Amino acid sequence: MKNSEVLIEFKNIKKIYGKGANETFALNGVDLKIHKGEFVAIMGASGSGKSTSMNIIGCLDKPSSGEYLFDGVNVENLNLNQMAILRRNYIGFVFQGFNLLGRTTALENVELPLIYRKVPKEKRYELAVEALKKVGLESVIKHTPAELSGGQQQRVAIARAIVTDPLLLLADEPTGNLDSIKSIEVMELLKKLNEELNITIIMVTHEEEMAAYASRVIYFRDGNIEESLKKGFK
Repeated sequence: MKNSEVLIEFKNIKKIYGKGANETFALNGVDLKIHKGEFVAIMGASGSGKSTSMNIIGCLDKPSSGEYLFDGVNVENLNLNQMAILRRNYIGFVFQGFNLLGRTTALENVELPLIYRKVPKEKRYELAVEALKKVGLESVIKHTPAELSGGQQQRVAIARAIVTDPLLLLADEPTGNLDSIKSIEVMELLKKLNEELNITIIMVTHEEEMAAYASRVIYFRDGNIEESLKKGFK
């Protein structure tokens, strides 16, 4: 086991939408622990609760009841500003659609989170170049997204997500817009970052082949965890 410390913990988490006859349980009393250094894949059909769980983990939403602990801190006790600081400083996000700024270079895209943290210009450059090296793209730092392949764009997005050295990387269908070859390249990169840098990764995917790169796969069904399969959690 890489690290026995719990980074993410759900205690009887419920998320309810609507009221009365229209009340729907997106999450129905979920208990979950994810340790530092794990690479976890979350799977499930549409409406199973996996996306709601990711939104809560990423501090983009709050549960209706229950406790969510992030590195031992009860997120329920945080105000909106504190939640924003948690997201900005401790969580990196990677999306299916890359979400890069089209008119800026790869380097400038990676620098963005550092600008929000008011990191000085010279230090921003140094950290962004280092992040691009980690994803194998130091040779294209001046290229705009239009000059990069889909796989390269996603690697830039991953560099942007790790440039702040976050405790957690959340990846939402990171290979959804890529062909099979580029998907494998991205998954091998995520696995490498997890193993070599000990970055905790939680990834939502609908593809079993991509989930196979994770050390554990959690299956959601009807707002509950149906199954949690460990595959030699390191």
